[in-house]
Parts: sequence; C-alpha cells; structure tokens
Amino acid sequence: MSPLGTGALLAATVTGGLVAGLFTGFAYGVMPALRRVDDATFVRVMRRINEVIPNPWFLLPFLGTPVCAAVAAATHLNTEGQTVLPWLLGGFALSLTTVVVTGVVNVPLNNALAATGESATAARRAFERRWNRANVLRSVTATAAVACLAWGLTLG
Repeated sequence: MSPLGTGALLAATVTGGLVAGLFTGFAYGVMPALRRVDDATFVRVMRRINEVIPNPWFLLPFLGTPVCAAVAAATHLNTEGQTVLPWLLGGFALSLTTVVVTGVVNVPLNNALAATGESATAARRAFERRWNRANVLRSVTATAAVACLAWGLTLG
C-alpha cells in the first residue's frame, strides 16, 4: 500500500471511530438519560446540543471519514492489492451513508426542533422517536464503516 493510501486509510479508520463513538454514545448513554427527563428539559437540552455540535471538532472527522476512505480506495484502483479494495469501498459507502442519514433525517429534525413554537410535549413527540431511530441507524453504519476500514488495514 502506498504511503498516501496507508495514511488515508489510517485517518479514515480513526476519524470513523470518533464518529461511531459519538453516535453510539448518544444511542446508549445520552438519549436513554434524556428519556428520563421532562419534556421541557428534553427540548432545551437537545436544542443546546444541536447548537454546539456542528463545530470543527465534529465536522472534521464526520466529513473527513468518507473523504479519507475515498482517497484510500482510489489509491487501490490500479494496484495488486485488490483484496483490500472491496473493504475500502464498503467503508466509504457506509461512512457516506452515515453522512446522508444525518443530513436527511437528523439535521432536519434538529432544525425543526429549534424552530418549533409548539409545546415541549408536542415538539418532543415530533422529534424523539424518529431522531433516535435515525441515530441508531447511523451508529450502525458508522461502526460498520470502521470495521471495514480496520479490516482493510489488516489486509494492506
């Protein structure tokens, strides 16, 4: 594997792990804790989280994972390491799916929660279940991406 391919694959694996850890931590820690609070507290906390999460510390690994996975895959298109390529493409596709789920489901729900003038109960009802389902999906896709990328490292 070329130095560029190795570096990109390592970066994709590490950044993917950060993303998977964040989303999975929400799935088994943050959201179950928030399930136990009243509606007004739930809405207030989720709004604050959604205000601070789109920052460079999140966005760099979140967007960097599919970019680095694509670079790693591209370095294997015309090489003898074709056994690695399917795993890199899988990691790329899964990390890209994570970004798409976030952009299509979670972000619009976050924006709707921020803009709602409804009661906290109605706002929570419109948000929580759908957001959690999408978060679990992106936790699975992000974790599977890391598994593919890590396997690619072992084969490379």
